[in-house]
Parts: sequence; C-alpha cells; structure tokens
Amino acid sequence: MSKIALVDDDRNILTSVSMTLEAEGFEVETYNDGQAALDAFNKKLPDMAVLDIKMPRMDGMDLLQRLRQKTQMPVIFLTSKDDEIDEVLGLRMGADDYVKKPFSQRLLVERIRALLRRQEATSGDAVAANSADTKVMERGDLRMDPLRHAVSWKGNDVSLTVTEFLLLQALAQRPGFVKSRDQLMDVAYDDQVYVDDRTIDSHIKRLRKKMRAADPEFSAIETLYGIGYRYNEE
Repeated sequence: MSKIALVDDDRNILTSVSMTLEAEGFEVETYNDGQAALDAFNKKLPDMAVLDIKMPRMDGMDLLQRLRQKTQMPVIFLTSKDDEIDEVLGLRMGADDYVKKPFSQRLLVERIRALLRRQEATSGDAVAANSADTKVMERGDLRMDPLRHAVSWKGNDVSLTVTEFLLLQALAQRPGFVKSRDQLMDVAYDDQVYVDDRTIDSHIKRLRKKMRAADPEFSAIETLYGIGYRYNEE
C-alpha cells in the first residue's frame, strides 16, 4: 500500500481528496502547511507527496526545495488556475508533475498512479532482471543503472527525479536519433495523462542543469527547435 502525503491549507481539499485516495487503496497522511509536512518527512518519508504551492508558514516551493536536498521522492504540485509561472518554476525546481485547481479528483488519482508506476519501473521491482531496460547503460561519459536508479557523468553521481531519469534514458538509448516532444511525453507519462510541450521542456532544462553541475561543459542533450531533442554521445 503506497503512502501519499497531501499538503494543503484548504481543509475541504484535504478531507475530500484523502477520502478518495483511501477508497482507491492508498494510505494517506494530511498536513495543512509546509512546515508541518517537513517535520513529519524528516522522521519518515511517504512514497510520494501532493503539494499545494501557496500555504502559510512554508509554501510548496520552499518545501520542495528542502525535499530535493535529500530525496528524489515523486512530487505533484497543485497550482492555481491561471498561474503558469508557478507550474514552470515548480517543474524546474524538481516537481514531477502538476495539476491545476480546480481539479478532477479522478484526474489526480490517475496522475498519482502514473507517477508511482514510473517510479516502480525505474526501480526494477516490476521488471525482469535481464530486461534490456534494466541493464546498465554506458554512453561515453554517461552511466545509467536503472535497477539502482543511479546516474553518473564522468564518475560524478547525478541525482535525478523519476521523470528526469526516464527522459535521459530515452534519449541516450539511441544517440544521434531525434526524439520529438510527443515521443518523450509517451516515455514519461501514461497515454491518459495529457501534458503540453512546456512540461517536457522544463524537465529537460532541469536535467541539463543537474548534468552541468557535475560538468559545466556538458552538452550531450541537443535541442532541435520545433522538432525535439537528441543525445549526442561524447
């Protein structure tokens, strides 16, 4: 049973969403501000978190920043209806997905399930050990170990979220071949989950930033404007 943390200062949302998730078989913990959630997470992490952005004491952005210092636990943001800046900033800070308020609870459940499936796939728990998708992949200075969710560049470890790992893996599997944004969406998201181009671009931007933290000269992920991305083996 996966444990989901809901963090929102709207008690109506906490009550209604937790009831829905519990009915779907999840274990749910609720918090009405970011600080209370962080205090609890420091003792024991849930399997994933759903965070509102605007909250008292500590907002969702601050909480995500604190979390990303020590864990790549999957995170979904709840964003205001018209605040695109929050969506983009949240993704660039390391959120895996976002859902706009007001939202369908069914949509949120599907996003949660999709993200947990992606995490499970990268952990190797649900796939055969001899599957091609679980073998260590080396492309020049890049080394990826799907079973351990481990990535290194020139011997330096790079900590990636589930989404970032899947995107890098998809690009690096066939160096030189272009992956369109639609193809990358299919890799990172289930068919029933719609995301736009900006979401993929934000994930790629953060992925590049992390790789450049390991090596300022990193340039293996190339943008082909209007087409997509490709990995160039160095």
